[in-house]
Amino acid sequence: MRWRSFVAVGDSFTEGMDDPYPDGTYRGWADLVATRLAAEAGPDFRYANLAIRGRLFPNIVANQVPEALAMKPDLVSFAAGGNDVLRRNFDGVSLVARFDEVVGQFRAIGADVLIFRFADVMARLPGQRLVAPRVDLLNQAVGETAERHGAIMVDLYSDDTYLNPMLWSTDRLHLSPAGHRRVAGQVLDALGVACDEDWLLVPPHPAPTPWLAARAADVRWAGQHLAPWIKRRLTGRSSGDTVTAKRPSLGPIVD
Repeated sequence: MRWRSFVAVGDSFTEGMDDPYPDGTYRGWADLVATRLAAEAGPDFRYANLAIRGRLFPNIVANQVPEALAMKPDLVSFAAGGNDVLRRNFDGVSLVARFDEVVGQFRAIGADVLIFRFADVMARLPGQRLVAPRVDLLNQAVGETAERHGAIMVDLYSDDTYLNPMLWSTDRLHLSPAGHRRVAGQVLDALGVACDEDWLLVPPHPAPTPWLAARAADVRWAGQHLAPWIKRRLTGRSSGDTVTAKRPSLGPIVD
């Protein structure tokens, strides 16, 4: 095993929402991957997860990236920009240029870098006409950056399995436990590391919902999830305002 340390950088996708441990904290694909890498590498393996829900790309680059660089990890994951595409002031050109620069910085210290093409989350959300082209822009840039710097790309977008609503939580934005397991399996496959085959199993699609029931579910979703999100945007708040990184420093994986 060539990786003795792994640092995960990003937002809620990497923090692990919505894949809870029994105590209510979040696990997610990065913890699953780290546990598997630790089993391969032995007790000297170290893992840090700096990701915090709600973080925008500039904040991740200004705060998490320098911390990760200072740790000099063998492996780093960098997934950012998903929150930015939902903002009115999204600047795709600047974000893409900075994304490439950050990956180059990690590669310059000798780290292997995991980057992601985002899955098609907009199939279940409003605003697809505005947001989908932005996601396409980021996904295209990820592929170009991976080729330019020799990064390891995990292409979730090309996997139609993520159209299955069972891989997403009730908020329609974050992955379910099954979704995180699948991402973890795909990451390990990209790294050439074996994973539990169950992680790649896909739950059956739910039975079709009658039209009226589906519309009622949409109304409930809007009240429980969309309205609070809009309120946070209007008041300048974030879901991660009071949250700190769950693993802020490199440390061993403890059962």
